[in-house]
Amino acid sequence: MTHQPSSPQVHTAPPAPDAWTDEVQIEEFKPLTREEAQQWRARQPQMSPWRVVRWQFVLLCVAPLVAGLLTQRAAVGWSVFYGGLCIALPSALMAYGVSSSPLSRMVVRLFPGAARLSLAGVFFWEGIKVLLALAMMWSAPRWVPDLSWLGLVAGLVVVLKAYWLGFWLNRTRSL
Repeated sequence: MTHQPSSPQVHTAPPAPDAWTDEVQIEEFKPLTREEAQQWRARQPQMSPWRVVRWQFVLLCVAPLVAGLLTQRAAVGWSVFYGGLCIALPSALMAYGVSSSPLSRMVVRLFPGAARLSLAGVFFWEGIKVLLALAMMWSAPRWVPDLSWLGLVAGLVVVLKAYWLGFWLNRTRSL
């Protein structure tokens, strides 16, 4: 009787390169020198949060007039206005809190370059902004007679687009 192996002999080839990795060598991270960092900052456009808030209030004044004229209904205009106000007012409060409040000035003065504290301040004021916007939207039926929900949403969207408008105008101005 001859003996047969229970499993065939398999010769394994060297492992194939992983299909998910690139052949490109990843360069090591090289920190910028002080001069390179200053040059990079000089090339980046600076934008104040107040510029965005100003654009939001411009759109807050224009959008309800356009909506009221197009629909011939004052209730739609007021709904668009209140929807925009639900964005512009909390944004103005956040801009004040992050840039101009006594607390933010004190943090900058006491802890210069403390990025973690600045980031914590942004998160804190962003939370305040969201909660205030939600509270304003929740109370909309109480403050706006004959509320048009579509107008409210339109006001929200139009005023939210002020961020893009501000960034775009700032970018074209810096080019």
